[in-house]
Amino acid sequence: MTTPPRRRADARPPARRLRVLPLALACALASFGARPAGAVDWAVGGEGGYFGMNASKSAKAIFDGSSGGGTYGGFAHFGLGQAFFVEVHARSFKRTGERVFVANNGAPIFPLGHPLTITTVPVYGLVGYHFLHGSRWAPYVAVGGGATSYKEESDVAGLAESQSTTKASAHFAAGVDFISGPIRVGAEVGWSTVPNTIGEAGVSKVYGEKDAGGFTVLGRVAFGSRAP
Repeated sequence: MTTPPRRRADARPPARRLRVLPLALACALASFGARPAGAVDWAVGGEGGYFGMNASKSAKAIFDGSSGGGTYGGFAHFGLGQAFFVEVHARSFKRTGERVFVANNGAPIFPLGHPLTITTVPVYGLVGYHFLHGSRWAPYVAVGGGATSYKEESDVAGLAESQSTTKASAHFAAGVDFISGPIRVGAEVGWSTVPNTIGEAGVSKVYGEKDAGGFTVLGRVAFGSRAP
């Protein structure tokens, strides 16, 4: 028995399908590119806490046993999607001690009675990653770089002396923010390195310390908006 020949299915889509495809593609692109109101993750705030210098032996000699002191500054935060972000920071540390004489590493420290003020101002950017997406708790890690200004000012027998330099710096940070509406409250620990900034003269040369960076323990408060 002979079977009738089968008709081959037409592979071409109907004309109406051809008209619908461009419209569907346009709608998909529009929905992908659209951002709901308030979706931008941004914040501006202040931070403050403790800065401990990497050149700890020099700092302890100058500051009578302390390796650092208070620091404060501000920052701006910008989100990149749900996980990544960038931040820009500027912070200041300033403390007055006195010049000392140390014959060699391990020798007794002799205060000279001349005031010595050290000021550092790091300005830097960070790229970071947030964990616990969608939670009010936002732990994060970040790394970045910038420039740090280092300045020494002293008064020796009425003669004012000042030395300053600016060097490239690297920065690392880890912390956690608690986000409640537009308010963010958090804590952060960080570390920075500013190599070859000191160590050419004075007590830092005796101790062989050249890095003007250090560690920070900070509290921070910010106002902003978070993407959903």
